[in-house]
Amino acid sequence: MKIEVLGTGCVDCITLYENTKKALAECGKSGEVIRVEGIATMLKFGILSPPALVIDGQVRSSGELLSVAAIKELL
Repeated sequence: MKIEVLGTGCVDCITLYENTKKALAECGKSGEVIRVEGIATMLKFGILSPPALVIDGQVRSSGELLSVAAIKELL
């Protein structure tokens, strides 16, 4: 599973990244969580409001800071 957290490096983007790592660990699933900063990548996915969560190439969330529990539901 490839999970990308897209953003500009803001506090919410960093927090979403940390929450995503926690959620993945708590679910007991394996995968790679990477932080991607840059407007070009966000535009590639059609994201106008960071932070965004992309799981296996599909945008699952944009413009909101998800809790660990909410991320676990998406996984």
